[in-house]
Amino acid sequence: MHKREPHSGPARTALRTGALAAAALMGAAGLAAPASADAPGPVVEDGRTQPVFDYADAVYQEVDIVTGADSDGDGEPDTVRMRIMRPEETEDGLQVPTILEPSPYWAGTHDAQMYDVDLDDDSAGTVPRGRPRAGSAEEMAQASAEGPRGASAQAGPTGDGSATMPNYYDNYFLPRGYAVAQLDSLGTGGSTGCPTSGGENETQGVTAAVDWLNGRTTGFDAETGEEVSAEDWSTGNVAMTGISYNGTLPVAAASTGVEGLRTIVPQGAISSWYDYYRDNGGVVAPGGYQGEDADVLAKLVYTRADADVCDPVIDGVTEGQDRDSGDYNDWWDERNYRNDAEDGAFGASVFLAHGLNDWNVKTDQAMLLWQALEDQGVERKMWLHQAGHVNPFNLRMDEWLDQLHRWFDHELYGVDNGIMDEPRVDVQGSDTEWAAQDDWPGEGTAPVRLGLRPGGEDGDGGLEPGKHRGKPRWEEFTDEGRGTPAEELVAEPGTGKDGALVYRTGELTEDVRMSGVPEVTVRAAMDGSSPYLTALLVDYGTDTRPTEDVRYDTDDRVCYGEGVPEDPGCTYPSYNVTEESDFKIVTRGWIDARNRGSDEEQRPVVTDKPYRYTWPMQAQDYVFKKGHRIGVVLVSTDHDYTLRYPAGTEVEVDTKRTSITLPVSEGGGGLG
Repeated sequence: MHKREPHSGPARTALRTGALAAAALMGAAGLAAPASADAPGPVVEDGRTQPVFDYADAVYQEVDIVTGADSDGDGEPDTVRMRIMRPEETEDGLQVPTILEPSPYWAGTHDAQMYDVDLDDDSAGTVPRGRPRAGSAEEMAQASAEGPRGASAQAGPTGDGSATMPNYYDNYFLPRGYAVAQLDSLGTGGSTGCPTSGGENETQGVTAAVDWLNGRTTGFDAETGEEVSAEDWSTGNVAMTGISYNGTLPVAAASTGVEGLRTIVPQGAISSWYDYYRDNGGVVAPGGYQGEDADVLAKLVYTRADADVCDPVIDGVTEGQDRDSGDYNDWWDERNYRNDAEDGAFGASVFLAHGLNDWNVKTDQAMLLWQALEDQGVERKMWLHQAGHVNPFNLRMDEWLDQLHRWFDHELYGVDNGIMDEPRVDVQGSDTEWAAQDDWPGEGTAPVRLGLRPGGEDGDGGLEPGKHRGKPRWEEFTDEGRGTPAEELVAEPGTGKDGALVYRTGELTEDVRMSGVPEVTVRAAMDGSSPYLTALLVDYGTDTRPTEDVRYDTDDRVCYGEGVPEDPGCTYPSYNVTEESDFKIVTRGWIDARNRGSDEEQRPVVTDKPYRYTWPMQAQDYVFKKGHRIGVVLVSTDHDYTLRYPAGTEVEVDTKRTSITLPVSEGGGGLG
């Protein structure tokens, strides 16, 4: 355990209040008074805890916590390493809640080999997996979390005896009466055990931290080996937060209902690992990481000491993921946290944030969890922004900090500040403006079915409300395999392309807002090696639209909290990157034709025999503008996502029995 030396840091925005005044304010806010009359407590004004504790004097400690798992099979319980910063006053009896960010990335990553996705090609080889992935330690400390601030990824003492953490939680929340902590998930950094890409042992590793903060398990000082307890300084109330894998571990922990975990704030997080690496029976990559799978990720984050002890465990990941079939099985079911949400196991409230242009952790991960939580009456809140796999903090800094601050104060300190009375959902539109609404999808959202009018082979097929009946009308395309990205297949719809069928509405007579999960029904016959059917929903019309990228304004440095020279508590605002284009692929969805009846079992596809296929696309909130045209494009191989078989699979589509159903919340009359 380390104390910082006295430091004359930047002036605080509030002066420390005496113990008697603090106790009076805490009583009014429902806060617990400090255990010692000499220890000043948190101060609440305007429904918010105030920065009255010196960041520069914070106590730093590292603890190895005993878990209920033995995933490395050495006969000893796995341990997880937690690094903690807390106000100095906790040494004198002040008790505080903890904001915890668990991660497999704090110690960095290894190179790992991707799978070959170009099948039946002797010249194809594995692709080295060496650059930082979105959500890695490097990107978490830089672009994904706070922009180009250059902070160290892992917490720890600095040369002058102080300590720092990446991200903004310590600088902002520690002065307001919170402990802030990092946790190395199992098999990474200072922890023991093995990484399993979302397995039960990883969940046990994270919940052990909550148990230790509540006195239910043992911890040892990482330096001296002496047993240590949080009893004197921890209230037992815990929040977890983070982006990507760092946000997924909180979802896993909340799915257990562990006592003491009051809330989670996952951003761009996974709620079902099957849906991250598979979709409707097909092997489907996270965007930007073709060839990655659960075992690749486990090897990537495997940074603990004793580097060979987990090899058999990771071999088990390879076997369990069953990349050969892509089917849903018990191994994947263990990693489906939405099951627990649907069963009412979530005891923590949930504040979700997700990018509408996030194709790494796709939108279904947030939206389907949101709906499952609603069904169980879980307290929840959500932000949907127009960027990709990024933390919303820099995009809307003041509002994000204010809402997050009041959320934590309400959930961890019991402050009655009205946060639960406000609209639950903030949505950033394609014009990058923000709007608040009570729920998602919005009130009045209803399904609208659009049928196909023949002509898709020439790129002039129609898309019209209603169900088309009559004799089958067949149109066909030939899969271009690994040769052509989807963006090229949809780019010039009027010219017709052999590798796709294109169907479009007329020009919209008013803006049409879609909110929810589109669903496609296709009657098709196939002949060839590719088992995939892919549907793309496209906005046709020249416009300037947000992309997944953000830019940081490095000329506008914003200091949001207290700090020390090595970590000044400053960052840069970010802005959505936009581009002008003639079209945008709004969402997409995939199915393995052999899994037309179930994700769990394949059935043969008889050549040239028509089957009925129904599958969902990724959830989306999007406005198709007046004068634009909505398009549905049918292809087989999706170059950046599916396995890529040799070109040549022929697909015949019965246009009379093929349709798409859109969840329309506004402007349905604009469809004609």
